[in-house]
Amino acid sequence: MKFKSLIIILFFPFYFQAQYLELGISLGASNYLGDLAPSSFKVSIGQTNWAQGAFVRFNVNRFVGLRFDLTHGVISASDEFSLEEDFRKKRNLSFRSDIYEAAILGEFNILGVNPNEKKRIFSPYIFGGIAIFKFNPQAKLQDTWYDLQPLGTEGQGLPEYSKKYSLTQFSIPLGGGLKIAMNKNFTFTFETGTRKTFTDYLDDVSTTYPDLGRLASESGELNAQLSWRYDEINIDATPPAEGSGRGDPKDLDWYIFSKMTISYNFISGKKKFKNGKRKRNRSTLKCPYF
Repeated sequence: MKFKSLIIILFFPFYFQAQYLELGISLGASNYLGDLAPSSFKVSIGQTNWAQGAFVRFNVNRFVGLRFDLTHGVISASDEFSLEEDFRKKRNLSFRSDIYEAAILGEFNILGVNPNEKKRIFSPYIFGGIAIFKFNPQAKLQDTWYDLQPLGTEGQGLPEYSKKYSLTQFSIPLGGGLKIAMNKNFTFTFETGTRKTFTDYLDDVSTTYPDLGRLASESGELNAQLSWRYDEINIDATPPAEGSGRGDPKDLDWYIFSKMTISYNFISGKKKFKNGKRKRNRSTLKCPYF
């Protein structure tokens, strides 16, 4: 009985906080961190791209929410903007990729948010969850964009090399933001969140160079041409030897979404205001059952 009484005391206040649904849209930016970033562990801010999406949020109480999120963004980078050693300049690779993500996220409002309480219309929040995403790295050659994964630019698909990587992967979103209930119907947020992935091929760069001559003869000249591109800058450059470094497989790739969102609140059992004071609609309250 003592344990049961403790549970009632702890959770009874949350019972009276209205549960409600939100539908919203988002607009923002997408960025990338990986082998083609300007330098190690630096986000490619100079190649920020648009991101947009839609979401459904279920608010369990003023502190806790559950969100289903759909987002589309584009990431890109180029060795042309490298801030590090000549290795990146001589590699001379670049890419772009669409990212299509579906995520389930848990949110925690640090101060608590309730659109019907004037003192609880603002709060910072944190979020985390799991996502599945699809990507497709591409490179441009003579005004034409080519899908890189089918080309096996690191020898994938050839005997004695690895198989081609999957274009569908999982990620772990983690981030935070600010939430403002503008009125009882609309909520505005700004958030930024990193996505830890389990692939090093968002940019099609990870391990070592294949035998470029063999790649050209067995897979095609285009495959070899998009594997190493320094000869586009220096026609006298010597191709890299098989097994020499092309990327760093120890550091997996990341992508980042920064968004502004606006959502409509579908609230039942509203708390009303009269003469600046809060008035509870008692007809919507029920006694909890234990």
